[in-house]
Amino acid sequence: MSRDFALPPVKTSDDESLGRFQQLLNEKNRPDSVSNSELLLSLNKALLGSVQTQGGPTQGGLPNPSVHVALRLSPQHSLSHESAHLQRLTSRLHGHIQSSLSAPSSPSSPSSPGLLALYLLALKSSCFDLSTVTFSVRGQSDSLLNLLKSVMQREKEEIGLSQHHRPSSNYYQYSLGILGLCVGGVRVEHHVLHKLLRAVEQEHGLLQSEVGSTDTFAMAGMALQCVKDSGAHALRAPELNAALTKIQQKLLAARRPDGHIGNQFSTGLAVQALLAMGHPLSECAASMEAMRTDARNSLYQNPMALSQILPALQQRSYVAVRTKQCLAEDDTLVLDPPQPEVEVPARPRVPVSLSVVNSEGAESSYSLEVPQGSSLLHVLEQLASGTTGFTFTKESSLWGPFLSVVNGEQARQSDRRYWHLSAEGAALTQGIRDYKVETPQKIVIKNTSY
Repeated sequence: MSRDFALPPVKTSDDESLGRFQQLLNEKNRPDSVSNSELLLSLNKALLGSVQTQGGPTQGGLPNPSVHVALRLSPQHSLSHESAHLQRLTSRLHGHIQSSLSAPSSPSSPSSPGLLALYLLALKSSCFDLSTVTFSVRGQSDSLLNLLKSVMQREKEEIGLSQHHRPSSNYYQYSLGILGLCVGGVRVEHHVLHKLLRAVEQEHGLLQSEVGSTDTFAMAGMALQCVKDSGAHALRAPELNAALTKIQQKLLAARRPDGHIGNQFSTGLAVQALLAMGHPLSECAASMEAMRTDARNSLYQNPMALSQILPALQQRSYVAVRTKQCLAEDDTLVLDPPQPEVEVPARPRVPVSLSVVNSEGAESSYSLEVPQGSSLLHVLEQLASGTTGFTFTKESSLWGPFLSVVNGEQARQSDRRYWHLSAEGAALTQGIRDYKVETPQKIVIKNTSY
């Protein structure tokens, strides 16, 4: 998927920590007339609580920089918890990136700009001195900013060489890379910026070939707005304005009757982008209410999703990190004491039919029964533990585990392929750990190109 940044396997108690995060949300976000201010406070506490176990449950034990950015953009803080999380970012996440740089052939190598840019945004949101953040690259010391600049140069060159005018990652991460450089105070190189402006103008790689085009347009909008606000490319103002206008039009065209833009999990970034681009708050009211309704119904069980929703509900965006100042900050956010766990009674079993379609179109079908409410990951684990011959391998990402190998066949971003998940013919908007099986259904896992 366009938003995934692969991480290496790390031993962690993911299910246990995710369960605590879900319990906190479920306790606080009952659909019974919670005021908007109370809702925001409960979501803020839930996100803060998610960093208490190994830096957050969705990142395989590594601290999540997106969660940190959301906490820092919030008007309410727990400065001690945020400081502890920052220390985990600068040690564990920094160490992960360094290890990946030392093994560039690794599939989790940060050859794409997404993780580097999010790390930079997280540091900047805490007013960290970016000039002190360095890595060892081929025996030489290089700063985080220079490393991101180098990666963006390679991505720009790949767009020129690619038959379909795409970076080696995707335009979501390319846009995030430009945003990171802009937030870090670096003038984005002319040709790097031009590639994104051209992609928006012609829509190649943004609409026709990207998974999750709403997310991509939203991130492109925030990147270009940051560049415009910085004044570093004043001579390109007409091009920037034209691209920003088109992005606004695309996002508004993706708005559904229920207020969501794209889907429930892309609405947060879309609203962030619209507000950053100067779209009237009153015209985002339906989308804001849609997110509040989802939050009251405990839809945002994934901390990564919540980290994109919370800034939007607080009328803030990633672009605000560029001018963030850490002066006289509030320090009143306090976590509630943990509630005792309630034993869940045994649930009825539901039948599941699962089909795997490989890259050549060959289909393998399986069937089993699982307890109602089981995650798709649990379904796959149950199936793999039997004698059906089904196998799978998962990798970690900021959004949680995702499928990389099924029945021995890989679907890699480097090959522009992924495992598309659907249930009863409808594409899933949640990952394998977040999606829950509540009714009898047919699930299809298909090796798909983009």
